[in-house]
Amino acid sequence: MIQVRVKGFKIFKDRHGKVRCYHRATGHKIDIGKSPIGSAEFFAECETIRAIAETQKAKAPKAGTLGALVQTYFETEHFQNLAEATRRDYRKCADFLEPIKGTPIHVIDTPLVSGIHDKAAKKIGWRRANMVRTLLSEVFRYNIPKGLIAANYAKDVIPKRRPRDRAYANRPWSIEERDIVLPRAKPHVRVALALMMNTGLDPTDALKLRKDQIDEDTIWGVRGKTGEEVAIPISPTLQAALDLFPDHEAETVLANSRGEAWTYNGFSTVWHRFKIKLEEEEVIAPGLTLKGLRHTVATTLREAGLDERRIADLLGQKTPSMARHYSRSANLAEKNRETMATLEKENERRAKIVKPSPKSVKPDQR
Repeated sequence: MIQVRVKGFKIFKDRHGKVRCYHRATGHKIDIGKSPIGSAEFFAECETIRAIAETQKAKAPKAGTLGALVQTYFETEHFQNLAEATRRDYRKCADFLEPIKGTPIHVIDTPLVSGIHDKAAKKIGWRRANMVRTLLSEVFRYNIPKGLIAANYAKDVIPKRRPRDRAYANRPWSIEERDIVLPRAKPHVRVALALMMNTGLDPTDALKLRKDQIDEDTIWGVRGKTGEEVAIPISPTLQAALDLFPDHEAETVLANSRGEAWTYNGFSTVWHRFKIKLEEEEVIAPGLTLKGLRHTVATTLREAGLDERRIADLLGQKTPSMARHYSRSANLAEKNRETMATLEKENERRAKIVKPSPKSVKPDQR
């Protein structure tokens, strides 16, 4: 083998006697088969890798800056264990902060963070602005023990309130809307809606629910966003919907028309097209969302007189004063069985009182 040395690269023989080469700083490997050691192609590949590494290094946030704090937080175990959607949202917030990532840590204080919050509200809206505030709060909170910042300067920044003229997101579905949507949905969509509608499962958790998480008449799961255990008895209405759905090979309870597990984006696309068609026909009002089915369950149970703790147990919601452990799930299953019976009974009562009009449900013109 030609003795070649390139600064920043390690060239060696592995235990099988095969020549290997990689960039020390980034671990990027060079395919010796395509670029033999000492060839023009080899040196060109080395220069390309070195240039990419230098560019990445230049883009990396400097120590002692806001950008470095954010990057440090993104490397924590806490961030890595967040739900995928939450991580994605936080990274979008970091993109908004990109222009000021070089802000020195010693100038960061509550008034500065408040100003960032105000600017975010004007540029990306009140909801996203509050998420930027939440990200900064988490960034500061996890960097305080490391000695990288003195205090959580986002904690005292007041969250933006929803504008009065802005409708609430994920509003509950009405009985009329439920009875219009379900019959018109295709079987693989209908069963998914029925699962969300009769359990309060988050859409992401419902689509990921595996067959082995159902033990006889109970769904045993973990809420993706909080990691909370849930034990949800299967109501007669839900069981009837599941029984009508054809068998499929996917390991998940739900499946698309090809018998494959749904992706969240795939189901969202199908649902959106279906919903838009119903809106254009003016048989449903605008604003129906999949997440709204979770709100529907909570609202129905609250109006039926159940307390917030009981509803939270069913929905897998965490509170600061109480954390449930897996060993308690069996007890929750029995308590949730009564809760589900209340939901089933209340839905039947409402369906009898409010009979859907065969004409349409038009949007409020006010």
